Amino acid sequence: MKKLIGPFKQILTLAALPLKGSLRDDQLEIITNGGVLVEDGLIKEVGKFDELHRLYPDVTIEEIEGGQVLLPGFIDCHTHICFGGNRAKDYALRIAGKTYLEIAKAGGGIWDTVTQTRLANEQTLLDGLLKRANHHLSEGVTTIEVKSGYGLNFDDELKQLRVIKNAGKLTGADLVPTCLAAHMLPKDFRADKAQYLQYVLNELLPVIRQEQLSNRVDIFIEESAFDTASAKIYLDAAIKLGFNATVHADQFTTGGSEVAVEVGALSADHLEASKAKEIRLLAKSNTVAVVLPGASLGLGMPYAPARKLLDAGSCVAIASDWNPGSAPMGDLLLQASVIAAAEKLTTTEVFAGLTSRAAKALNLNDRGVIATGMLADLQAYPYNDYREILYYQGKLKPGMVWKKGNVV
Repeated sequence: MKKLIGPFKQILTLAALPLKGSLRDDQLEIITNGGVLVEDGLIKEVGKFDELHRLYPDVTIEEIEGGQVLLPGFIDCHTHICFGGNRAKDYALRIAGKTYLEIAKAGGGIWDTVTQTRLANEQTLLDGLLKRANHHLSEGVTTIEVKSGYGLNFDDELKQLRVIKNAGKLTGADLVPTCLAAHMLPKDFRADKAQYLQYVLNELLPVIRQEQLSNRVDIFIEESAFDTASAKIYLDAAIKLGFNATVHADQFTTGGSEVAVEVGALSADHLEASKAKEIRLLAKSNTVAVVLPGASLGLGMPYAPARKLLDAGSCVAIASDWNPGSAPMGDLLLQASVIAAAEKLTTTEVFAGLTSRAAKALNLNDRGVIATGMLADLQAYPYNDYREILYYQGKLKPGMVWKKGNVV
């Protein structure tokens, strides 16, 4: 059944924008008094509401009252929202002056969440994941990448990924699972880092493929996690097994983004430590640079150099990094608004970084813009001017959200 949704004061299609490099606000396609024709969850046509109504006089109308600005649904291409417990103790230590690495060495950090996640049963993890995913959906985030990485053994990594798969059937949002078994060397693994990565390749990844739990792998390249040489061997092998790759790169030290580019990873995420060399490498590659302002806020660190990455020619996406440790807030629009002010990003660069460019980071070509043939994943803000969305620094939330054309 076809239906016509509208009229909207403004429709920002985000269509016809280049996927790489800087963007100006005068490049935005804005349809005034617009409408979207939807059929079977897909966008059939977008244009002036009255013209679409004349072309399809018998179509069902989903009338929008008052001034509304329509955008594509946001895509959060980097989260860790499947976990047990919390790390409030870590945060208290951090704001009192302890560093991320100091807290980890004292028994906090990722390993604390691993312990709590292993103790949690599947129902507890499912309930927490659904609560976070549905909250994201209510704020216009219609596609959410979700990582494992808090199990760090055969049984508990599979537990996490099975929970993510089950949650995907119960939430209106699309969940994109990623295996992050290479988050850190588990403290209870009686061998070195290279042997652990080989264990993941030989034992865990074949089962993940067999159960169709994920087609993506991630690895944390950092002094506290895995070195560049071991990571490259791991990623090359995972790609040969049929997995897409992404990398936690350049968060505290450099090296990770270079590996991401060398192996052809879909994205390199974090990049707070990236300098001229890394920026140049990313700009010349097809690897998406994913910046995570939530982690900078949570750790009290500088933001990733988003402005320099864009000016150099990179494809820059913005994600929340929603996790129990460094980025517990999970408010994607607020974080995007804050990094926009800090890094001097145009409104178009922010919206593209939350939609079409985030879709590229997940290798999804059916969403992120409002155009014929795309998923009808939409969100409307109760204002007349699109510039007010970032102006309110994340406090303005969508009044309506559609997933595949249905209000959620």
